Amino acid sequence: MAQRRTPFGDRARYWFDSTLAGGAPALVGWMALVCLAIVVPASAVLVWTDPDAPVPLADRLAEVWRLTGETLRLGGATGAPLRVTMSVLLALVALLYVSTLVGLITTALTERLTELRRGRSTVLEQGHAVVLGWSEQVFTVVSELVAANANQRRAAVAVLADRDKTAMEEALSTKVGPLGRTRLICRSGPTTDPAVLTLTSPATAGVVLVLPNDEPDADAEVVKTLLALRAALAGEGTRPPVVAAVRDDRYRLAASLAAGPGGIVLESDTVTARLIVQAARRPGLSLVHQELLDFAGDEFYLITEPALAGRPFGDALLSYPTSSVVGMMREGTPLLNPPPQTPMAPDDVLIVISRDDDTAWPADCAELVEKAAMASGPSTPSRPERVLLLGWNRRAPLIVDQLRRRARPGSAVDVVADGREVTARQVSEADTHSGTDLTLTLHHGDITRPETLRRLDTHSYDSVIVLGQDPAPGQSQDDPDNRTLVTLLLLRQLEEATGRELPVVTELIDDRNRALAPISPGADVIISGKLIGLLMAQISQNRHLAAVFEELFSADGTGVLLRPATDYVLPGRETSFATVVAAARRRGECAIGYRSHDDSSTSPGYGVRINPPKAERRRWSVQDAVVVVGEN
Repeated sequence: MAQRRTPFGDRARYWFDSTLAGGAPALVGWMALVCLAIVVPASAVLVWTDPDAPVPLADRLAEVWRLTGETLRLGGATGAPLRVTMSVLLALVALLYVSTLVGLITTALTERLTELRRGRSTVLEQGHAVVLGWSEQVFTVVSELVAANANQRRAAVAVLADRDKTAMEEALSTKVGPLGRTRLICRSGPTTDPAVLTLTSPATAGVVLVLPNDEPDADAEVVKTLLALRAALAGEGTRPPVVAAVRDDRYRLAASLAAGPGGIVLESDTVTARLIVQAARRPGLSLVHQELLDFAGDEFYLITEPALAGRPFGDALLSYPTSSVVGMMREGTPLLNPPPQTPMAPDDVLIVISRDDDTAWPADCAELVEKAAMASGPSTPSRPERVLLLGWNRRAPLIVDQLRRRARPGSAVDVVADGREVTARQVSEADTHSGTDLTLTLHHGDITRPETLRRLDTHSYDSVIVLGQDPAPGQSQDDPDNRTLVTLLLLRQLEEATGRELPVVTELIDDRNRALAPISPGADVIISGKLIGLLMAQISQNRHLAAVFEELFSADGTGVLLRPATDYVLPGRETSFATVVAAARRRGECAIGYRSHDDSSTSPGYGVRINPPKAERRRWSVQDAVVVVGEN
C-alpha cells in the first residue's frame, strides 16, 4: 500500500512545533535566529547606503557587525576574534543578569498582585462593619451601611465570602453605586474557617453581620460560621455585636447559642410571613415598612429626656415638633404604645421616629391641636376576611398560621397551587391549628394558566397573595420569580377586563424583578431578602432596636397599622397633624404618619408620609389613611 506523501508545509510546521516543545532553550534559539534574520540585513542596508561608510569590504562587514551588536545589545567591539568573543560574552552575562533581575522583580510583583486580587491580606481597620457570606441580601446590607455612614468621616465595610474578590467588587459596585465616604473591602475565602475570618479583623470590628447564602443548607452554614467566628475571637478581650439571620426556626436556637451572649439572630421566613399577612390585611403597609426600615428617610432612635420624668407618657406624644414618639425602653424592655397615663421614670428612654439622632428636640405642640376637627364616632368595624393564596412554598404554612392568629369568625383562605407544589396533606397539616374562625380550602391548579384564574371570582376576595416559588437545588435565583411574573400578568389582564383593581400582595425573591412586575407603582411587594437585609442593617447600628422590631412585626400585641383617617379627624376639614396625634392618643394609639389617597400614584413614596411635622396642615379626605402604632 503506497504511503500518502505529507505536504512540505505540514512537515515544516510539525518540525517547528516539535522544536518549540523543547522548552525555553529552543524558544531563545528561535528568537535569536529571527532577530538576526531581521537585524543583519537591515544593518547591511544602512552601511551600504551610507555615503561615509568605509570602502574596504572587511571594514564594511565590521560596521555591519557593530550595528547588529548595538541593536541586539550584544556588544559592538570589533577587531581580533578573541576581542569580539569576549565582548559578546560580557554582553550575554550582563543581559542574563538584568533579565534575571527583571524576572525576579516581575514575579514578586505578580505574586503580590495575585495575592491582593485573591483577597488574602488582613484588614487593618477599627470600628468597621464585617459582612460574612454572600446572597442577594448583601447588596441591601452594604447599601444601607453606606447610607448610615454618610455623616461619618472614616468608615469601612469588609465583606468576606467564598467568591472571587474581583467579582464581588464588580457586583457591589454595580448594584450599590457610589460609596461616599465608606471604603469597601472584599476578602475571599470560606467563612467557616477561623483562620480566614481573621483576615477581616473581627476583634476590632464595630459589628459583624452573618448572611445566609442561597443554598438549601444555608442555615447550617450560618451556625458553622458563627462557631468559626467564636473560635477566631477566642482569647480576645472584647467581642463585637453579632447580627445573623436564619430561614428555619429549627436553627434559631443553635444559631443563638453559637452567636453567644448579646448576639441577635433573625428568622427570615417568620418575619416575611408576618409582613405578608400584615400587608394583605392593610393594603399599603409594605410601603410604610419600607420607609421605616431604610436609612433614606426617618428611622427609630432612642433618646433620653429628663424633663419628662414623672409625667404621663401621653404628654410625650405632643412634646416633639419634628419627631414621633411611639414608646419607651424600660430596663432594656420596649414598651410600645403604653397607655397614655403611664408615668415615665427618670431612667426610661423614649423610642422615637426622627430624621436623625440630633433632630429630636423638645417643644410643646399642644397649642396646635384643634379639638373641633377631631372625630368622635366609633372606629370602623372589622369584618370577616377572605384571602386568596396563589402558590405554595416553605413560608405558606407560616402565612396560614399568621392569618389564623387574628382571624375573625367567618374568615376563609383559599389556596390555589399545583399538585407538585402542595398536597392536601400539607394543607391539612397547616390547618391543624386554624380553629373554627378560619376555613382553609385547597384548589389544585396551575396559577400560570389563564383558565385557572378565570374560574376564580378573584374580585370577591379582600386580598390576593402571590407567593414566590422556592428555588430548587442548583436553580438560579432568577428562575423562582418567573412563575410569579406570569401570574401577575394574568391578574393584570383580569383587572383591565373588569375595570376593577385587585388588592394584590406579591412576594418576590429577587429585588431586580420588582421593576418587571406588571403591578401598580404603589402596590404591596414583599422581597424577603431585602426586608431582612434592611432589618439587619438597622439592628447593626443599634442592637436595642431588635426588641422593638420584634414587637412591631409580631402577629399579636402592638404593631404598625393603617386606619381610615375619618376615625381621627372630620373629613373635608383642614387641620394640623398634631390634631391627628391628639385624636390617636385619645384612642390609645401613637400616630406616626399618613397615606394620602390623592398622591398614592404620583409621589415618590406613593402617598406615604412618615413623621410629618406636627405643624403640617392638610385637608383630610375619606380615602386617606393614618399610620399608627397600636394594638393589632
